[in-house]
Amino acid sequence: MTINKEMTISSILEQDSGIANILMASGMHCLGCAMAHGEDLGQACAVHGIDADEMEKRINDYLSSK
Repeated sequence: MTINKEMTISSILEQDSGIANILMASGMHCLGCAMAHGEDLGQACAVHGIDADEMEKRINDYLSSK
């Protein structure tokens, strides 16, 4: 299982709830907000000043380690 930055935050969280810890540690504290349902990872990273490619890699590294 892998994710990509074009996936919505909510669909990414459906893959594994542990991903929430990675996002929150990076400053994305509003995972339950309405925007999380329609905003993709790339958009969310841009809003929060986070490198989307790095975040995608970090999440996929976490998923592959399981």
